[in-house]
Amino acid sequence: MAKVPVATAASGNPLLSTLVTAVKKANLVDSLNGAQGVTVFAPTNDAFAKIPKADLDKVLADDAMLKKVLTYHVVPTQLSPDTLAGTHKTMQGDDLEVTGGGSSFTVNGTSMVVCGNVSTANATVYIVDTVLMPKS
Repeated sequence: MAKVPVATAASGNPLLSTLVTAVKKANLVDSLNGAQGVTVFAPTNDAFAKIPKADLDKVLADDAMLKKVLTYHVVPTQLSPDTLAGTHKTMQGDDLEVTGGGSSFTVNGTSMVVCGNVSTANATVYIVDTVLMPKS
């Protein structure tokens, strides 16, 4: 994964196929692949499955809402495990809060990092078990 940009790397991971589909639908592949030094909180397929189907279908059908949700998962700086805990402004504009340390982190009090500090050519990825929803 370290040799290719983040959206391309995600497309090679079967646990992230729902995220990849959403990123393609929102026309964010080039934006994510072109961004430099970002951190991506990547929800697994199981994370998307936690959302009631009607709610998920509604978000997927609304391009503006989908972009808002997806860009809320991207922080425009690269965060290492040493700098992960804290409040971080997302590309969407709202803050997210990461708590914990070592190999155990939680995002916004509900989403656990299940795999972290994965490097791609342009990003650091933390795979999370719950889709993060912006406040606004």
